[in-house]
Amino acid sequence: MSKIHANDIELDYEDYGAGKVLLLLHGLGSTKKDWDAQVPFFSKTHRVIALDLRGHGDSTKPKDAYGVGLMTEDVKAFLDQLQIMKATFVGFSMGGAVAFQMAASYPEYVENLVIVNSGPDFNDMGSIGEELLRSRTEFLETKGLAPLAKEISFNMFPEAHQLDLREAFETRCRNNDYNAYYKSFVTLMAWGLGDQLKAIPTRTLVVGSDMDYTQVSFKQEYVSRMQNASLVIIKNSRHGVVIDQPEAFNLALEKFLNDE
Repeated sequence: MSKIHANDIELDYEDYGAGKVLLLLHGLGSTKKDWDAQVPFFSKTHRVIALDLRGHGDSTKPKDAYGVGLMTEDVKAFLDQLQIMKATFVGFSMGGAVAFQMAASYPEYVENLVIVNSGPDFNDMGSIGEELLRSRTEFLETKGLAPLAKEISFNMFPEAHQLDLREAFETRCRNNDYNAYYKSFVTLMAWGLGDQLKAIPTRTLVVGSDMDYTQVSFKQEYVSRMQNASLVIIKNSRHGVVIDQPEAFNLALEKFLNDE
């Protein structure tokens, strides 16, 4: 692990391989460990960088400074420190929001965009988003982070053969700083690209799961509004597709990268 001072915080990251850069951005309440099944696969052909976003893992946990916009500025400053001019951004869930914002705000940095079980408007998801914000906020305030970590992990990895995945993810989530998790969550749910989505010119792959929290039709709808996007659906997978179906995900991403 290494640390870089960027945008007034310390960002912890891992850096493997050589070649074109893949920047891997994890989900809410998790860490760069989300990508353990991708790093060894893609570092054979690419320079693969996985970092802990602000408030997560071993990166700085500010008291109040959170939000997708700040995380995007962190990533830009991080790349500048490493003198990386372009990368393929691969963002899972919350990491997908950061990747989307990077493509909207700083398209010159984004060679390709890969969005994994995420969306462009967390603040405009209708009843699903409203219920998620209400229920998770109430759960956090009344029961705490450890029970929430257990519930989230079970929902993502409910099968008997997924017990090790479930326990590993639960541990990552449970180890969050409560304030950092809470503020990352509420600021994420207030974020959205709106009309900026249709202006993104970047070649984009959206990867969805057939059993994700949001339906396939949700991804199809926003992909249809993008200039240069395609959609791949991974079967027999839930929200954490990079973890529960790593082989299928890796092959889909490899094909996308090879088709450039």
